Amino acid sequence: MEGRGVPPGPYRATKLWNEVTTSFRAGMPLRKHRQHFKKYGNCFTAGEAVDWLCDLLRNNSNFGPEVTRQQTIQLLRKFLKNHVIEDIKGRWGSENLDDNNQLFRFPATSPLKTLPRRHPELRKNSIENFPKDKDSVFKLRNLSRRTPKKHGLHFFQENTEKRNCEMINEDQENSADKREISQEDIEEVWRYIILIYLQTILGVPSLEELINPSQVIPQYVMYNMTNTSKHGVVVLQDKSDDLPHWVLSAMKCLANWPRSNDTNNPTYVGFERDVFRTIADYFLDLPEPLLTFEYYELFVNILGLLQPHLERVAINALQLCCLLLPPPNRRRLQLLMRMISRMSQNADMPKLHDVMGTRSLMIHTFSRCVLCCAEEVDLDELLATRLVSFLMDHHQEILQVPSYLQTAVEKHLDYLKKGHIKNPGDGLFAPLPTYSYCKQISAQEFDEQKISTSQAAIAELLENIIKNKSLPLKEKRRKLKQFQKEYPLIYQKRFPTTESEAALFGDKPAIKQPMLILRKPKFRSLRY
Repeated sequence: MEGRGVPPGPYRATKLWNEVTTSFRAGMPLRKHRQHFKKYGNCFTAGEAVDWLCDLLRNNSNFGPEVTRQQTIQLLRKFLKNHVIEDIKGRWGSENLDDNNQLFRFPATSPLKTLPRRHPELRKNSIENFPKDKDSVFKLRNLSRRTPKKHGLHFFQENTEKRNCEMINEDQENSADKREISQEDIEEVWRYIILIYLQTILGVPSLEELINPSQVIPQYVMYNMTNTSKHGVVVLQDKSDDLPHWVLSAMKCLANWPRSNDTNNPTYVGFERDVFRTIADYFLDLPEPLLTFEYYELFVNILGLLQPHLERVAINALQLCCLLLPPPNRRRLQLLMRMISRMSQNADMPKLHDVMGTRSLMIHTFSRCVLCCAEEVDLDELLATRLVSFLMDHHQEILQVPSYLQTAVEKHLDYLKKGHIKNPGDGLFAPLPTYSYCKQISAQEFDEQKISTSQAAIAELLENIIKNKSLPLKEKRRKLKQFQKEYPLIYQKRFPTTESEAALFGDKPAIKQPMLILRKPKFRSLRY
């Protein structure tokens, strides 16, 4: 299972659950086991299931190598609770499973979950309010809007209106045919530009199953694009929405450890662990995750692009999606990612956990603070772990402001001013410019390229062993023998005949004659 079988769409977490359970039932090895002087066929131990399922999840692009053994045990407990598996006596429904030799088996019934049906009216509204195709013409529509919370946006809106009026008045002096642009027009342009770019990047025919246009709040996007510090972090006008001062100080202390700017910090043993718990408690107590419950489906669908050959697509898509967040959420996400990324790379950071490394601790502590569903989903923790791991590695690109978005909006506003688009409600159309991206290859092409690239790297490794003059002859023979065992086809291609292999080591030394030659004594007959 490589995670390519679940296409983007609603209820993707449920679809992933079905994919994982199907792969587990199909691939988990079954054999005979003896327990309490009795033999049981077609079963497996809990420990064997943990080994196999953990390896499956780590090799799946939807979950990644950050999956821990404990998370795998938690998933198996959910399998037992949902009757994906049962114990050897047919019992299920509890979460009584540990990493031991307890025997389990698969039930005869299907463990797949049914997908909930969307409300017909919701689907109808979504379809009506969304462009059918990314290559279609651009049309402004009046959509239902919700009033955003005040995060200093009233200050921002006044400044934006001033700048826009100045820009419009300047252009109107040069042409009598140009029309005035209202704030409503600007917001509509921002909404549709970001949706069209997101649809183009994801390469889907429609976004109607992922996000409703009314979920895009243009004021949030505009604020996140323009109100930033020199480091690209959102600056809030209303400080009451910001992180408390003590949390900011604690995050700054660990991010710059041990070179914290605050010299008044105590230095008792375990101080850094107490500071980390303080930060963790603050984020764990937030009323909703930083990516919000509303955008859960959107981010879960982007998780399916987190494959090596689609990494750039995932970065670009996440960059746009993070602009949709309320400014306080985006600011918290930026500061959190900067802190845990620095801490994970800091070799001087003291050990914060007795067992887990710093990176693993960061991911598993804050994953649920970043992404989770309003209703409990069985794969929530694994999906959140995968996303936070990717955000940590690429947060500088994902959380920066995309300049191309501002350019595209200005271009469309220019069309509107020049009369190519009249009143938003007139139903007139204007052609949408085409935006080109890197060519997306198929999964089969990626696998072929991956194999060829891997084989070239392995062949290069073989040449390095052969040409290494400092390697003792005995050690070189041992390494080549091991290489031949692991990669017989590549080895045979390099040494097609035994003569070519023998030529590598030169002529064999002549066999020395033994120092003492013992000849067989000739026994003579005792008879004369």
